[in-house]
Amino acid sequence: MKTGFLWIVLILPILTFSQKQDFRTIEEEFLNAFEAMDIPDLQINYVDLLQDISTGKELIEQEMFFRGMLEKIKNIDSSKLTDHQWINYEIINYEARLNLKRIRLEQNWKEVVLDDTKSIYTIPNGKQWYTYLLKRWVDAEVKPKELFSFGLEEIEKVKSNMKRLQVASGLSEEKFQKYLGDKAFYFEKPEDIQKAFEKIKERVGLRSKDLFPYVQEIPEVNIARSSNQSMVQVPAYYSNNTFFYNVFDEPFNKRQLGWFYVHEAVPGHHYQLMVNDQIERTPIQQLFWYPGYVEGWGAYVEYLGNELGIFDTIYDEYGKWEWDLIRSVRVCLDIALNYYGWSDEKALAFWKEHIKDQDDIGVREINRMKRWPAQVITYKYGASIFLGLLQDAKLNADFDFKTFHHKVLEHGDIPISIVKKMMQKR
Repeated sequence: MKTGFLWIVLILPILTFSQKQDFRTIEEEFLNAFEAMDIPDLQINYVDLLQDISTGKELIEQEMFFRGMLEKIKNIDSSKLTDHQWINYEIINYEARLNLKRIRLEQNWKEVVLDDTKSIYTIPNGKQWYTYLLKRWVDAEVKPKELFSFGLEEIEKVKSNMKRLQVASGLSEEKFQKYLGDKAFYFEKPEDIQKAFEKIKERVGLRSKDLFPYVQEIPEVNIARSSNQSMVQVPAYYSNNTFFYNVFDEPFNKRQLGWFYVHEAVPGHHYQLMVNDQIERTPIQQLFWYPGYVEGWGAYVEYLGNELGIFDTIYDEYGKWEWDLIRSVRVCLDIALNYYGWSDEKALAFWKEHIKDQDDIGVREINRMKRWPAQVITYKYGASIFLGLLQDAKLNADFDFKTFHHKVLEHGDIPISIVKKMMQKR
């Protein structure tokens, strides 16, 4: 027994080293071959995506490569790998399987006239293409029918929170809705908007230090008024280290201040993007970006409004739920338009059922979802995964926000199903 035990003790480090060494060869092969194949990047407009389909010979080479990768990693025991190798192992598996789905669709593609005023449902194999794009944009584990049910559940959750705040106001529903249109909720002067955002930036900056890692190491985010007319449809956006707010012909809604800042700036997109520069990310990770993580993170931090100090009044919080309702309705409508083939009229009727007096936004969003299938679902689904992980973490007696966020962020944006695996692995 002692001799056998000694043999196990001596041989295990050798086997572990061999696993790591063998996988290094696979990593190098994947990295070099993937870059050489020059597979087109994911396009947000499905027409642009379908105009960039690979040729028959290219598809044969790609299929052979990805199938070969799956065969090779079958012999790897991922539990013997380092943390960064484990991430690479999961991404290789994830990308190989997802690319094989794309390749099968591209092999069966027949040229047709494409029109992004019509949903992807109308093209040959439209439902299959949409199912693939859901997996590419959101996560490989998602399914259309389950996501539709998820959207319906989210609509009811959001409405419940909106009702809670209306009751807390002491006003009847009718008077509450009327009060939301009061001029006291709107800024007319750009300088007042600038001051309000600067104040939020200072407050959130102080609170974030106790909730998130790396806050003091990342570059400061700038705040400026936008002059980009093409972005007029959104109240604010992030670009090039700057949080831009829009004020053109319409007054700015104060209920959009706090949640929009944390989504786009700190601890949202600016913060998460800058954290990627602070952590160690492998060359394989840098080949890809995952919208379900990126947009999901931006939406997730909005739910920490109380911790971040952005809700001075119930109306500040109500503003967060107003836009969350739109996101929730969009989950259902994106699937309805692109998977079930709903007409614009049926989609708008669903919108009106849940969102009152915003038909112009409804029409705009319906057109967006037809052009950009699956993209809008990234916000809600990604946020739900992060919130679920947070809820699980809070069950531990030693829970700490900063420690939790460090674990979620330490490898940057990776598929959210891999984030779940990573957290469970710990």
